[in-house]
Amino acid sequence: MISDAPVLQQSSDTADSVAAPSRVARYARPMLGLLLPLTLALGWELVVWLGWSNGRLVPPPSRVLATITELARSGELVRHITATLWRVGLGFAFGVVAGTLLGAISGYWWLARRLLDPTVQALRAIPSLAWVPLFILWLGIFETSKIALIAVGVFFPVYLGVMGAILSVDRKIVEVGRTFRLSGPAMIRRILLPAVLPAYVVSLRVGLGLGWMFVVAAELIGASEGLGYLLLDGQQLGKPAQILAAIVIFAILGKLTDWLIEVAAAPFLRWQDAFSRAKGA
Repeated sequence: MISDAPVLQQSSDTADSVAAPSRVARYARPMLGLLLPLTLALGWELVVWLGWSNGRLVPPPSRVLATITELARSGELVRHITATLWRVGLGFAFGVVAGTLLGAISGYWWLARRLLDPTVQALRAIPSLAWVPLFILWLGIFETSKIALIAVGVFFPVYLGVMGAILSVDRKIVEVGRTFRLSGPAMIRRILLPAVLPAYVVSLRVGLGLGWMFVVAAELIGASEGLGYLLLDGQQLGKPAQILAAIVIFAILGKLTDWLIEVAAAPFLRWQDAFSRAKGA
């Protein structure tokens, strides 16, 4: 009788050797995203250190980092970040709920689309700063107007993403559901939701990005705290390092929150056999 132990051992060693590079690649891929900003930061630091620029208007990363450290030690940084995160979180939640509901209604019901979509498309063309005086007049200069402005920014991409995803569902898939006599709720749960979900996740990420953009305009409305206020304060006092520090923190928070959406959505999109997955992206 021939033993299979050597074959099994060889298979196990092969699997371990394949798994090890895959684990390394999993951690190496996110590091690639840091390569460009770190290279630019180190390059500018070197330019200022060599004296090719005085770094007055565009401070080197070391000075920006020192400003962030000083704000953190004084407790101001936590206060500003907390205020901005609170506003973006509430505005994002309200905008997503409104955009999802109206987008689903417009995409699923042709009459609602004829009634709602022209008005929504017209409102979408209004610049963010144009809403500021109106919201101040209606809601005052306190938190309500700021959250409402952020919600407006989040609403439009979510609405368009949901409506467009529903309208682009393949008619043949729907016909298959009707052939199997699926009820309305079952059709939505088993056919429409899986088909819409990838585009919906993209619209959430776009809406979140606009929420971070709109929060700067929102925090110009009589704010005394927040990263937008930190930007304005740095501009008024002539502190370019503080302005860049606020911009860097905006970038970090925006990327982290976008990554959270990706992580939260990943379990629901495992069924996708997309090009990016085949390439290991």
